Amino acid sequence: MLNKVMIIGRLGRDPELRYTQSGAPVASLNVATDESYTDRDGNKVDRTEWHRVSVFQRQAENCANYLAKGSLVYVEGSLQTRKWQDQQGQDRYTTEIKANRVQFLDRKGDRGDSAAFEDDQMAGGQKKSAHEPSRQHLQDEDIGPAFPSEASTMDKVPF
Repeated sequence: MLNKVMIIGRLGRDPELRYTQSGAPVASLNVATDESYTDRDGNKVDRTEWHRVSVFQRQAENCANYLAKGSLVYVEGSLQTRKWQDQQGQDRYTTEIKANRVQFLDRKGDRGDSAAFEDDQMAGGQKKSAHEPSRQHLQDEDIGPAFPSEASTMDKVPF
């Protein structure tokens, strides 16, 4: 049998890092994927799907440290459904992606967070090592949109 999920999407909020009772780190991500199609009447329809993702161990800490709302990520894992009880004692179910791999797809400074990029480049008023790419080099490099539907609306993020 096969239970495999692969998505590419953007974070809808900053990762939430918590620790289990045994001290293992767990990060929760909310990832949005989008799809657009033309309906029978010829109207363009945009649809966003939200995915809950759980990331474990060191990868969870990396997600919490290096990702933020709007970050583009590739997530690979499996679907997992958990049963829990709400405050009224009712059984509830949550289906989420249990991540085996999270790959960060944004280049440094892509989130429009130029201050953070500059902080990374400057340490106490001195530039970091000369082998790091310059900001101009990153702007000149174009890898294209993450989703086909982003090609015409690069500035529109669904959150």
